[in-house]
Amino acid sequence: MGIMGDILNVTMEGGRQGTIVSAISRRANLSHYAVIDKCEKLSTAGLVQTVKTDKNRLYTITEKGIEFVQEFRKFQSILDTLNLRY
Repeated sequence: MGIMGDILNVTMEGGRQGTIVSAISRRANLSHYAVIDKCEKLSTAGLVQTVKTDKNRLYTITEKGIEFVQEFRKFQSILDTLNLRY
């Protein structure tokens, strides 16, 4: 869940322009192929959208993804309050 949350945070910061795989890879500390795999799962779940250009794949967060991030942050806050790690 933490990795998916990291990817969603990076794509949310990318805004409407989207975020390329290498930027997600650097920020989430994942390999290029791991990012593609995770983003495809997030895309299937409707949390991100994939746009393929001639040079790159861009990922943008969807409204459903934004709602998920907000709920996930609430969950993290509760865990922090209870001194638990996820």
